[in-house]
Amino acid sequence: MSGPLSGVRVLDLTGVVSGPFATMFLADQGADVLKIEPIGGDITRRSRAIIDKAGEFSALFISSNRGKRSLSIDMKSEIGREVLAKLVAQSDVLVQNFRPGAMERLGLGAEELRKKHPRLIYVSISGVGDSGPYVKKRVYDPIIQGLSGFADIQSQPVTNRPQMIRTIVADKTTAVFTAQAVSSALYAREKTGKGDHIQVAMLDTMISYLWPEGMMQYTVVGAEVAAGDPNDRPDLVFKTLDGYMTCGTISDSEWQGFCKASGDPELAKDERFTTPTKRNQNATARINKMQEYIGQRTTAEWLERLDAADVPCAPILRRGEIIQNEQVVARGLIEEFEQPTVGRVRQPKPAARFEINEAVIGGPAPRVGEHSRVVLRDLGYSDSAIDNMVASKAVRVAS
Repeated sequence: MSGPLSGVRVLDLTGVVSGPFATMFLADQGADVLKIEPIGGDITRRSRAIIDKAGEFSALFISSNRGKRSLSIDMKSEIGREVLAKLVAQSDVLVQNFRPGAMERLGLGAEELRKKHPRLIYVSISGVGDSGPYVKKRVYDPIIQGLSGFADIQSQPVTNRPQMIRTIVADKTTAVFTAQAVSSALYAREKTGKGDHIQVAMLDTMISYLWPEGMMQYTVVGAEVAAGDPNDRPDLVFKTLDGYMTCGTISDSEWQGFCKASGDPELAKDERFTTPTKRNQNATARINKMQEYIGQRTTAEWLERLDAADVPCAPILRRGEIIQNEQVVARGLIEEFEQPTVGRVRQPKPAARFEINEAVIGGPAPRVGEHSRVVLRDLGYSDSAIDNMVASKAVRVAS
């Protein structure tokens, strides 16, 4: 398989999204990712809408697990533990997102495994970390949005009612942080010969992610009360005569460009908006004023005027419009392939593009236990032994 991580073996013991999405990035970049699934399969196979007759695939599962192999095994069984022990011995990276303590009960804790395998990079993904009063809390994405400030930053301008972001932003952002950390650990191991234990908590990730602009008024200690909330203003969604668009006017040249595009010579003279500081202090008035002008023309008219004035702008696309958008098409961002039992599916190409070690979609998402026989044979088990494992329900193979 091509990619900068070609030759790296990843043992993926994760479920839901934060872990599988992280290891999918590693698979896109060439790693051999073996997904260990319970006999019933990853819960996200049945999440929301099942899209195949066999009941094995959801769109969410495909988009988090493409390019992997699947071994379906009962990790609590004696044979399951034996198989996992053999797989750990030949793996470079182990990723798990069980609740704290679960892996230790299975004899697969970080301390124990890293003593036996000092080169192993062991990754633990959790909701809120392995300490503190919330450590036993069951956590999903909305819980982290609530705890990290994301629901607050989305508060409605008039009522100040917090709102959730309508995508699993905490899960997916944690996945990106995790994949980056794995690459760093692999690089460090090349220099030192030693693995590491990486711990990534969703709460830690999202506070770190939000901080640069979302927590500006809390950056200077002792100045919290005096600092204004940079998010206490309308968003940059502007209604045109025939739809919605967005544009930004941070610099003087961009504001002057907008004023020129408005066709109103008086706008550039408005003292409230003549400097970046004034435009920031009077952000609500500025954005509302922009809406007055933008509402008088179509989206296409405004895009033409603003592009001519070199002002950042774009149409606000509905999700159904993204696939046909001219920039998306020109860049070839969406790829299609055959997903067994489902049909033709779409997936975004890997976002990070490597000129030499190209990252590619490594194939469809696996069926439950699709590679169980191959993996077990490679570990030295005979066909009759594998048949016995299947008969005892310690292992599942794709039918």
